[in-house]
Amino acid sequence: MSEDNMLLFPEDGDTPYIGKEAVTLFSEEPPWKIMLIDDDVDIHSMTKMVLKKFVFENRPAEFIDGYSGADARKLIVEHPDTAVILLDVVMETDREGLDVVQYIRNELNNPFVRIILRTGQPGQAPEAEVISAYDINDYMDKVNVTDQKLHTTLITSLRSFNLLRTIENTRTGLKKIIDATSHLYELNSLGQLATGILTQLVALTSHNEGYEQNNAAECFAATEKRGSINIYAAFGAFEPHIGKPVFAVASDEIVETINQALKEKNSIFTDHSFLGYFRTKNGMENLIYIKTNSPLNSINRGLIEVFASNIASAFENLFLNREITKSQKDVTFTLGEIIETRSGDAGQHVRRVAESSRLLAQLAGLSEVDCELLRTASPMHDLGKIGIPDAILNKPGKLNDEEWKMMKTHTEIGCKVLENTDQDIIKTGGLICSQHHEKWDGSGYPDGLSGENIHIFARITAIIDVFDALTHDRCYKDAWSIDATLDYIRSERGKHFDPNLVDLFLDNFEEFMDIQKAF
Repeated sequence: MSEDNMLLFPEDGDTPYIGKEAVTLFSEEPPWKIMLIDDDVDIHSMTKMVLKKFVFENRPAEFIDGYSGADARKLIVEHPDTAVILLDVVMETDREGLDVVQYIRNELNNPFVRIILRTGQPGQAPEAEVISAYDINDYMDKVNVTDQKLHTTLITSLRSFNLLRTIENTRTGLKKIIDATSHLYELNSLGQLATGILTQLVALTSHNEGYEQNNAAECFAATEKRGSINIYAAFGAFEPHIGKPVFAVASDEIVETINQALKEKNSIFTDHSFLGYFRTKNGMENLIYIKTNSPLNSINRGLIEVFASNIASAFENLFLNREITKSQKDVTFTLGEIIETRSGDAGQHVRRVAESSRLLAQLAGLSEVDCELLRTASPMHDLGKIGIPDAILNKPGKLNDEEWKMMKTHTEIGCKVLENTDQDIIKTGGLICSQHHEKWDGSGYPDGLSGENIHIFARITAIIDVFDALTHDRCYKDAWSIDATLDYIRSERGKHFDPNLVDLFLDNFEEFMDIQKAF
């Protein structure tokens, strides 16, 4: 072996040997990945011999061998979590190692891996020039390096790598929290909120990029209701148990932790788990549990604690919004029923319209938020009839031209009553009031809108309202048969009604009949 390839052997054996197979005895964190890139096989052997007892922060080294610049490019892509590269300069070309540095830093945009250049021919890559021109972290002359120098350099490099990853993980975690928080406040059901929280907790506790992807062994969200704490959302082992009482499916260890949290009214960390306790102002208790495959380090815990404050606010916001929404729903249904009662029709009409509109919206692919919004707002579709005289509203026969002209103004009256508000439900009610008598072919009123210029909420309500009105007695007519009503709706496909919505209604008609029977 030539002098330029010399590495000195360690002089003592005091450092305890930890092989890769014994990692779990010391730490559940993965070993440090150390990449050896050198075209001399002996350099690989001697480096691993020198470092075979190497341990830093209770983690040993795992060596990845490459023998060329091409190997280096391939391996760093396969192992983006590599902590340190001991990189030869002269391989396929006199400056191959320097080209690899440029590839890692500029093309892969990897600023984290610590790169230590090693050369037996310093003249090919002078230290002063290389340190200045290339983003490397140390430079070694193979001829003069000692085992102590290699150990010292490696520890220094790993400290730097760890610090950079800590900063990046914290930055990424805080960004996730900011993004997640804005998302959580948009969720308007307990199941959606719970799923969103669990998703973000899994992301916060997952390993760095390049490690195992799913760090969450099991997690669930549970809420107290009528004396029982039931699971509302879950991943992993608890997923089959959604809807069940948590005490019936959790292990004794988890039950003990839950009881402690309920007693202390506080969240609890263990080495591998977090049980969040959140109590809303109305006294409802909520639990979030996540167990991870690897220990929760100080970064994980810090991020979880920050996120937990947002979880508490999100729960409070949800239940407050639910109270407001419930009040709005009560108002909209009451208004609709008052109008129906005044016109001599059954109050259940607005219930059937609400539930059937929601169903058709779901079949049309609208979001859950929009489906629920339509369900709540559609009962106000005829609110404008409050401004129509009783003599016209309750006339048993056909309206004359003047009376019909007056009746048609109910769309504009309803819209005007509901227009001056920022509340989505009320604004949507006004829109439906205004447009539910528009027709697909443009022959409707009040504005002669056509096709998709009519809001889909109004197009949905139009079909449901006509179907329900025709199949029930009104002051001016007897109920039609189901067959006659369906024939009429088919005949108005593409004229009065949106053809796609008609198809969805007819194809799923039994589901709509179930709603008719329920109300």
